[in-house]
Amino acid sequence: MIALIQRVSDARVVVDGETVGAIGKGLLVLLGVEKGDDEKKAHRLHEKVLGYRVFEDAEGKMNLNVQQAGGEVLVVSQFTLAADTKKGMRPSFSGAAPDEANRLYEVFTHYCRESGVQTETGRFAADMKVSLTNDGPVTFWLQV
Repeated sequence: MIALIQRVSDARVVVDGETVGAIGKGLLVLLGVEKGDDEKKAHRLHEKVLGYRVFEDAEGKMNLNVQQAGGEVLVVSQFTLAADTKKGMRPSFSGAAPDEANRLYEVFTHYCRESGVQTETGRFAADMKVSLTNDGPVTFWLQV
């Protein structure tokens, strides 16, 4: 599983003109599911995402995780993260796991909510418009 996380001051997802998920300060998580991913990987990735120290402490150092910083999480499914871009000029999605993606997206989101973090989502497989204000910019690729 892959999570591209961005520290944001705000982020939102709009589907057909309707805001379906929005947060203030926190993490925008673009989530990709690959073949071979399972609930165990979803759990490990959620722990890594929520525990990753990307927020500044009183001394200006990135020492706080999203919970310690009082932030929120917006999770958006993004199958293109599973693309193989090593060859040619067109991505291959042979490594993506469309049959398991929605279930594992829901599992990941459940784990985040269960951890006590305010968690919003996009809409799985919808044509989403994602807007954000990247704070920093701070962006990390996490994979388990």
